[in-house]
Amino acid sequence: MMTTLLGNLLPSFNLLTIDPVAFSFLGIEIRWYGIIIALGMFLAVELILKEIERKGFDSDQVMDMIMWAIPIGFIGARLYYVIFEWDYYRENLGEIIAIWQGGIAIYGGVIAGALTAIIYAKRHEMKVSFLADVIMPYLLLAQGIGRWGNFVNQEAHGGPVSESFLREALHLPNFIVEQMFINGQYYHPTFLYESLWNILGVGVLLFLRHHHKTLKLGETGLLYLVWYGTGRFFIEGLRTDSLYLGPIRVSQALSLVLVVVGIALLIYRRSQKSDLPYYSDYDYLSKRRAQAKKSA
Repeated sequence: MMTTLLGNLLPSFNLLTIDPVAFSFLGIEIRWYGIIIALGMFLAVELILKEIERKGFDSDQVMDMIMWAIPIGFIGARLYYVIFEWDYYRENLGEIIAIWQGGIAIYGGVIAGALTAIIYAKRHEMKVSFLADVIMPYLLLAQGIGRWGNFVNQEAHGGPVSESFLREALHLPNFIVEQMFINGQYYHPTFLYESLWNILGVGVLLFLRHHHKTLKLGETGLLYLVWYGTGRFFIEGLRTDSLYLGPIRVSQALSLVLVVVGIALLIYRRSQKSDLPYYSDYDYLSKRRAQAKKSA
């Protein structure tokens, strides 16, 4: 059995012809897309819990919240895609649940997961702004890793380009160039643009979050909106598989909204809520001291 498993797995590592199916187990195809998404989520969750523990809060309660947010986020990602492709799905209702055939939208997942987390946090008296500061940099990391699933599937790419553009202008390694050769044409590796932008953003957000007295509580989460929204707005303009609402690219419009809302809230909070604590100073003991002072 192990020999068969390895035999199915090894051919998919041929970097010139990446097989989207990593291996088969008991007749079930395990795809690289799912493995990569799961890896990104696992790493993000581990880092979130470590930061929660470092701050002295209850990581078990946060884990319970995450266990609700992840599956609901997946449902939201699928529903978002189906809604904007309704002309197709209303004629093929049986395919709405066929998520294994592809068709999820990250914005739908982020919105559904975020709403679930907010509702859970409110019900359990957890501070939403603090949780956003903890979670958002690692969500950005998971998004950056997840884009490599699109790479394996040869999807979420941009418009046609020349081979020389990929090799000589972008200096991409051969395995990326070859994977961007789809049906006789080379394409913009927009998955790579977004992945690099997201991972750079992780470094920026974490640096600012942990720099002493730089970001106040809630500002890391708002900077996520600005950073991700800015990158996605421009990258989405290069893609060939955008979801549309009339002539408008939905993800571009939503990205612009996120950037405007993020900047507006950053300005408002800095001007109107000067007493907010800095993230670097906020921990379990500071919370307890504040509660004791309030009740005294």
